[in-house]
Amino acid sequence: MRYLTRRTYGLSPFDSLFNELLSTWGTTQRRVPAVNITEEENAYVLEAELAGYKQDEVSVQIEKHVLKISSNKETNLEEETEKNLVTERCYRCFERSFTLPEDVDENKITAKFADGLLTLTLPKKPVEKPKPIEVKIK
Repeated sequence: MRYLTRRTYGLSPFDSLFNELLSTWGTTQRRVPAVNITEEENAYVLEAELAGYKQDEVSVQIEKHVLKISSNKETNLEEETEKNLVTERCYRCFERSFTLPEDVDENKITAKFADGLLTLTLPKKPVEKPKPIEVKIK
């Protein structure tokens, strides 16, 4: 829905800009990494774009069939002067959660992190064939 644009006819471009500014005043956008999930024959592959993050700033956990990718990152940019006239701090955090399908083998999940891309390979469990049960006639 963010791609839909509200148009106001009969107002000047300045009025329209002012109305759009006020409509978004006080709102914040939640920034989470973009994720692609693909299914292969023997595994699912999840790729998360984590540009600007380092490997040690990202956490991947599994609990009760839920995969969580999260980060808490604080950057401190200081201009070194005698009285520090400028000090900027930025705190970024996110958490993405995914419920895993029943056929994922949680003990064999692997993760790679390279060039700002986290790649998780979620192997599938072998498919068990139905076991026939012998029915005896009395």
